[in-house]
Amino acid sequence: MPKKPKLEHSELAGEFTEDGVTVLVDIFRTAGSNEDWSMEVVTQEEDLIRWDEPFATDREAFDEFLATIARDGIRSFLDDTEQSVH
Repeated sequence: MPKKPKLEHSELAGEFTEDGVTVLVDIFRTAGSNEDWSMEVVTQEEDLIRWDEPFATDREAFDEFLATIARDGIRSFLDDTEQSVH
């Protein structure tokens, strides 16, 4: 079984709380690479929301997360009945 590659996590990744709701924003790429960044949001109920398209920078990923909250609200991550892709 192949080993999972080690991941580099962005300094922008971490818990984010708004309106009494906390989610974990994970922005990552393969360690030691110049690959694009991937982003996932994990809710308190451990639902996983993953973006299909990678981001050129970790800042672009985090800005997209903030734009999603500004547009749809943080509770939009909780209202999904299935794993969704933004």
